[in-house]
Amino acid sequence: MKDYFDKLPQELQDLIKLASDIAGRSGMPAYLVGGFVRDLILGVRNLDLDIVVEGDAIKFASDFASCLKAKFITHRRFGTATVFINHGLKIDFATARKETYPYPASLPQVTFGSLRDDLVRRDFTINAMAASLNQGEFGKIIDLFNGREDLRNKLIRVLHDLSFIDDPTRLLRAVRFEQRYDFKIEPRTLKYLKEASRLKMLHKVHPQRVRDELILILQESSPLKPVKRLCALCGLSFIDTEMSFTKKTNAFLKAVQAQIAWFGKTHISRRKLDAWVMYFMALIEQLNISRVRRLCRQFVFRKGEEKRFLDYKKIKRSLVLQLSRSHIKPSRLFWLLEPLSYEVILLLRAKYKDKALHRNIADFLRMYNGMRIDTTGEHLRQFGLTPGPLYQRILRRVLNAKLNGLVRTKEEELSLVKRILKIK
Repeated sequence: MKDYFDKLPQELQDLIKLASDIAGRSGMPAYLVGGFVRDLILGVRNLDLDIVVEGDAIKFASDFASCLKAKFITHRRFGTATVFINHGLKIDFATARKETYPYPASLPQVTFGSLRDDLVRRDFTINAMAASLNQGEFGKIIDLFNGREDLRNKLIRVLHDLSFIDDPTRLLRAVRFEQRYDFKIEPRTLKYLKEASRLKMLHKVHPQRVRDELILILQESSPLKPVKRLCALCGLSFIDTEMSFTKKTNAFLKAVQAQIAWFGKTHISRRKLDAWVMYFMALIEQLNISRVRRLCRQFVFRKGEEKRFLDYKKIKRSLVLQLSRSHIKPSRLFWLLEPLSYEVILLLRAKYKDKALHRNIADFLRMYNGMRIDTTGEHLRQFGLTPGPLYQRILRRVLNAKLNGLVRTKEEELSLVKRILKIK
């Protein structure tokens, strides 16, 4: 396994070496676990380090953070801590623990335990491996469930036959890993998955846990594959009973993917899209606005996410017709689109195939989005105008003139203000 470590970026090698040193000094055995070990074996880039400690993980993380003079946070109830390194890198530390499920689809009851206990509670064999950081066995792989063999054979396999009953969100993870790595869900695991789906186990999970797993699927580099596979195995009724996956849904998702790619190529300097938001909006296209509102409450989406979902559902046909005009004033284009997020604007481009609409949205993003004027309220005050609603009306007229190419410089803006105010 040391050969795998040698291929890591030097910064990660140094962090792993530091954890190994602390394990030796403290007498607390420590292990890299889970997805990092899986991807290390596969040769896939993964910068998320997860370390399990047989002992006090919070004390271990505190010593680790002190050596780096890094910030860290703790969750004493769960015996976990996170250390934040430069460049957005973070390392999660957890005390080895075991889990029991009081009833199907419940949150697990957690108690501290051994490394074996910690690996037994994992979802799939490929995620249930550990790499020792301890002196004398540094880099040794602990593989209790033949995870390496399943990696070689490209198989997703649960650790026990009630895995999907205990935690139905594993259905979503099984699909995500299968499609990400181009693996196959092995036959017995697939049988257990289909049985859990037939029993509607995903309907019984706390909605926020389902939400988090759905977002992870939609954040995959190619989310259409896992979405289609998920719909084939489980449908979408666990999100909303009126949702289904149709040819129209598939076509819309492909159009969304194309618009995300277009935006990424043509607007490199703009903020990064929340692509998952766009994919989710495409999935809930069938739902009316009242059901979307209920969905937002049920899944407890953030306010910014909820706003984008609802902004999209509130779009009227009249706005689409205006955007589809061959000749539309830039100022009108601006006021139609400026209040909307990039995600909502690009969804319009994905949904409607009208060439004029596509061109108008492209023009807005290229030339008018974010346009501002140099004239301010202070300039209006200097012209003797009393602050009030008239300020906004005048500033809007100036902005419209700039959008329409009637004024270009600050001097021309101020000259227009004088004409509006009839100042010689």
